[in-house]
Amino acid sequence: MYLLFTNIILMVYQYSFNPFSSFSSVEVGEHWYWSIGSLKVHGQVFVVSWIVIFVLILFSIIGTRNIQKTPKNWQNFMEFVLEFFIFIQDIAKNQIGDHEYRPWVPYIATLFLFIFGCNWAGALIPWKFIEIPNGELAAPTNDINTTVALSLMTSFAYFYAGISKKGIGYFARYIEPTPILLPINILEDFTKPLSLSFRLFGNILADELVVSGYLILYCYNLYG
Repeated sequence: MYLLFTNIILMVYQYSFNPFSSFSSVEVGEHWYWSIGSLKVHGQVFVVSWIVIFVLILFSIIGTRNIQKTPKNWQNFMEFVLEFFIFIQDIAKNQIGDHEYRPWVPYIATLFLFIFGCNWAGALIPWKFIEIPNGELAAPTNDINTTVALSLMTSFAYFYAGISKKGIGYFARYIEPTPILLPINILEDFTKPLSLSFRLFGNILADELVVSGYLILYCYNLYG
């Protein structure tokens, strides 16, 4: 489905002679590679990720540097964000438990803020106007490597929480309620990272493809 839609976008782009339509296209599979020793990483992902992290840290510093009893301006905004975290805290409490949830709230909130910032960075900022040697700047979460890393990190945290609480006995859950379900229970745990990573990656990539398709059609009808 994605391949079909991408081909349609490229066909419309090919037959439109508007120079502004190039800013509406999406380069799928093109990357700006950085070499770190023997490794090659996607440079555009690091650039946008660093920008998102910098903005989040900057907002935190500005909103908390002059705390007053009556909140104003940035402090008011930060307190609004913290009120939203109460909702995240309630979710963690319901899913993890009343006694174990609190140490995990910072991790869950940080993960939420990073994904939220990455998604909106790709939707709101016109990265197309910034040229790089290859590929294009975009939301880090439309790169499968980012979503796989986040899902693996969460899976490791999931296993760490279980083993730290129950020890080796944690793995007894794989034969509950009956040993017959052992293969299914193992498969379920190892397919969760795959499911989570492809779900986020697919949503963000599809969003950018749809928006780009509408922009190309708009430019074609306006200037074609």
